[in-house]
Amino acid sequence: PELTNNPVSPGDAKEELLDECESIWKQMEECQNKLIALGTETALEPDVKLSLLMMRAKALAAEYHQWQERSPELISTNPDVLIELGKEELQKVKNDLEMVLSTVQSKNKQLEENLRRELQWHEEQERIVDALTRAEEEMKSKVEQLSKTRTLQELRNKMSKIRVYKEELSNALGEFLEEHFPLPETGRSAKKKNSSEEPAVELITLNEILEILITKLIKTPHEPYVTIDDSYWPPYVELLLRYGIALRHPQDPNRMRLEAFH
Repeated sequence: PELTNNPVSPGDAKEELLDECESIWKQMEECQNKLIALGTETALEPDVKLSLLMMRAKALAAEYHQWQERSPELISTNPDVLIELGKEELQKVKNDLEMVLSTVQSKNKQLEENLRRELQWHEEQERIVDALTRAEEEMKSKVEQLSKTRTLQELRNKMSKIRVYKEELSNALGEFLEEHFPLPETGRSAKKKNSSEEPAVELITLNEILEILITKLIKTPHEPYVTIDDSYWPPYVELLLRYGIALRHPQDPNRMRLEAFH
């Protein structure tokens, strides 16, 4: 209420503040004059002068520390003057903040423009990538069709070569076995023991035994065993078992299988 009843203009507040500063300045000049007067006194003895200087230096250091620890005091205690000074400081702060706000808004506009251009460039790049992806997929489909045709033809050629190679191997194996492992000289037939009236059983060659074992292993790998009957000449069976070419069934000695070399 007192402040509203006794308004102070900014000019009066400045005048009052300047008067107080003049008064404080005069006090400082008086102190400085006293110090100068003390300095112009009669010269003292060197030791006494040094002692005085040391004491003065200590006093100045103590005063310096006191001023460092003191909180700044207000020059004026008039609330009207302080209000006017506060208004000026607030106005300065307001102006500074307005400048900062204007700068920030300008930078934001620039960033928004940059963001808009970047988004536009990103959209263009996405369209280019989509077009390239579609072109790549079309090329892949064409290449796959061509490769399938070529692969199918190559597979047919390879299968034909494999069949020819298989025939050559089979013929070579048959000739080798026929030359080195012929049937017994008694003929390709043998009679069952303990029965002279039963018809003779025709023996099969070693090549035929191997073909039966190979076919059984390939067609039914889950059940590769074949039954050993009288058409299998026992020396051939023992030869295959002894050299690890064939394996006997662990529970049925009348069955054997080809060793899975593959």
